[in-house]
Amino acid sequence: MATTRRQFTGEFKLEAVRLVTEGERPLVQVARELGIRPDMLRTWKRQAAGRAGFVATDVFPGNGHQTSQADELRRLQRENETLRQERDFLKKAAAYFAKESR
Repeated sequence: MATTRRQFTGEFKLEAVRLVTEGERPLVQVARELGIRPDMLRTWKRQAAGRAGFVATDVFPGNGHQTSQADELRRLQRENETLRQERDFLKKAAAYFAKESR
């Protein structure tokens, strides 16, 4: 029998992390109350650490979506690599034509 994988919204994950960090109850108890595994809650807590003030979709993009910052970084890295290749090609072409003209 195939089981379907549960999916949680970013808001749910942030609220669960908030319950652990701001509450007085231990992580295991909060996980039990929410019906999730403690290791899953620990992972969410680790992902949210250092990202205070972000929107839930930036902390937990889900479904393979990149965060807006990661998406922009990837685009800039691709552009940077393209520009490096163009520069290197032009250097080689200039050296080739300079050598030919002597």
